[in-house]
Amino acid sequence: MDNKTYLKKGILSLCVLSSTFFVSEVKASTSLPESNLTLVQDNTVIKTPVNYKSNRPEKSKRLFTSKAVENEIVRVKKLLKNAKLAWMFENCFPNTLDTTVRYRKTDGKDDTVVYTGDIHAMWLRDSGAQVWPYVQLANQDPELKAMLAGTIRRQFKCIIIDPYANAFLDPYDPNPDHQWMSDLTNMKPELHERKWEIDSLCYPLRLAYHYWKTTGDTSVFDEEWLQAITLILQTFKEQQRKDGVGPYKFQRKTERQLDTLNNDGYGNPVNPVGLIVSCFRPSDDATTFQFLVPSNFFAVTSLRKAAEILATVNKETELAKECTDLAQEVESALKKYAVYNHPKYGQIYAFEVDGFGNQYLMDDSNAPSLLSSAYLGDVDVNDPIYQNTRKFVWSEDNPYFFRGSAGEGIGGPHIGYDMVWPMSIMMKAFTSHDDKEIQACVKMLIDTDADTGFMHESFHKDDPKNFTRSWFAWQNTLFGELILKLVNEGKTDLLNDIK
Repeated sequence: MDNKTYLKKGILSLCVLSSTFFVSEVKASTSLPESNLTLVQDNTVIKTPVNYKSNRPEKSKRLFTSKAVENEIVRVKKLLKNAKLAWMFENCFPNTLDTTVRYRKTDGKDDTVVYTGDIHAMWLRDSGAQVWPYVQLANQDPELKAMLAGTIRRQFKCIIIDPYANAFLDPYDPNPDHQWMSDLTNMKPELHERKWEIDSLCYPLRLAYHYWKTTGDTSVFDEEWLQAITLILQTFKEQQRKDGVGPYKFQRKTERQLDTLNNDGYGNPVNPVGLIVSCFRPSDDATTFQFLVPSNFFAVTSLRKAAEILATVNKETELAKECTDLAQEVESALKKYAVYNHPKYGQIYAFEVDGFGNQYLMDDSNAPSLLSSAYLGDVDVNDPIYQNTRKFVWSEDNPYFFRGSAGEGIGGPHIGYDMVWPMSIMMKAFTSHDDKEIQACVKMLIDTDADTGFMHESFHKDDPKNFTRSWFAWQNTLFGELILKLVNEGKTDLLNDIK
């Protein structure tokens, strides 16, 4: 066996047939993959496939199963030649359904609570994003369609309970997480947390509109919908702060600066120029200048979607006009106050502004963010200002961009220095027209899972095994959404060329 070396952890059996060597594993695999088996022969490295075992819960322990989703997993896995990528897609794409969905009937109507993962609460943002990629399959699966309708209905119920809250408890949870009941704000028993974030009211509108356009089902747009959209309009207008600071305030006893608001819980002052205050970012961190630009862009598109539903389905023309008028006002203010002339990148969008002329130049990895604005459809991906902004945020001129030996991407103060969020890498891929760039992003995602088969909230730029949140369903499902999108766009070869 001169010049032939076999490297493998575990117990192996070697079979020699003519000049070809086959290596098979006799030790049962665990739920994590074994290291890649490498045969070095005559200075040529040959990698053999690894038998990846699914990390999904056993079928009996899955909270919700969709035939359409299962069929997609089978279809996509057959097309993917990269064994690890296929394994990760199988683990990630159904993760929301497998582990977070609580579907039931309430008063004879579909009702779905969607946990965020390791925290047993329903964020309006996360839940709207978690089930989003399943909408495209709704017409193939009546049970999936009902689950989605239930999510929309539950979101409307949550908004009616409190339009200022970001996270809600499952009404059927025997052990609800009330850890934030001591916050100095108008807490209610149904709430998990009450941080005012614009996007909490936008994600339900985005989901409901997409569901309607895909399925044609208008049954979700009933009286509760009309109550919810009326409260959304009221809340947005209150947070334009034209008539004072409004009814919302928030303080928390904490060592984290960004978990509370200054100025008696109202945050830093803003000049009422037509933009909407978001006291907190999608990361649940407090804003510095409270006109959060990506979230205001999200409000514009969401209000226009709501107006279309109101006018077409409900024939509520006056309410629809209120939505379009507010959207126009916010859009005009964004054009006037959100653009910064950068000496290196030209015109870019600021992350936060206050209407007094102050602008915060950075991006935070979550969605909405400056980078994800094109993914959400809030700005045109070909908009020159967006493209300039995209270059800025994916550079070390963005204070929360980190580059290391393991990967690169955008993080944020929620986790801190040197921690890259896989979501930012996904958003770069979602908003790219460059196949090489997309391929590099997907490879980075594959290489930084710490051999778990799942995405994480963040990972250290030099060590993927140093990560936060082993169970974060939104990131998992978003990864599945990205891979499915690339397959459906005919980019399977791009994925299969990843080594």
